[in-house]
Amino acid sequence: MANSLNPSRLGTKKVLIVDDHPLVREGLALRVSSQPDLEVCGEAASADEALNQVEATSPDLAIIDIQLVESSGIDLIKEVKARFPRVKVLVVSAYDDSLYAERALRAGALGYINKRQCQEKIIEAVRTVLDGRRYASDEITQRLFSLAVTGGAHTLADPIQRLSDRELEVFQLIGQGLKSSAIANRLFLSVHTIDSHREKIRHKLGLKNGNELMQRAVQWVLNNG
Repeated sequence: MANSLNPSRLGTKKVLIVDDHPLVREGLALRVSSQPDLEVCGEAASADEALNQVEATSPDLAIIDIQLVESSGIDLIKEVKARFPRVKVLVVSAYDDSLYAERALRAGALGYINKRQCQEKIIEAVRTVLDGRRYASDEITQRLFSLAVTGGAHTLADPIQRLSDRELEVFQLIGQGLKSSAIANRLFLSVHTIDSHREKIRHKLGLKNGNELMQRAVQWVLNNG
């Protein structure tokens, strides 16, 4: 991991990288640490590791993926902003921008960049967010503007976009084959709460029963994994 064990260089900005894929972390670390005024102060694969690293290293910026080991990047963003409000957050994700960008920004991130754009745009995104300004692609910016004009998420054609952050997380775990008890353990919630989420998801997606919900969730994970 580049520069993570070196003393901070005077005037550099410290960056924490949070992603559950080691090769992605390595690639981001190399890109960031190649800049003379940026330093990778730590790496993490899970929310717990990330929070420990934030507390230990006091980064100026945390680059966070949406999908982490046994945790949600959205929840991590909220936790970081609640506990360490001065730490700026940039989301780097392979997931559908139209589904996650608004959620990430609403959770407290200042920027959102798709991994397909990382090679060309990551340093620009990092510097923009470190400067306290928002960073998003033209497509995301236009979509958020359209949402504001048309009245918000309830007008969206894709019903999956109407799911709350927690419902979307449960939907994704259903698609990964987890039963209600396993999802409850993963999210530290009761089975009753998970079953309630399942019913709300089924209703919002217009599905007839649990089998249709499972099929829809599995297909969605295959398409977005």
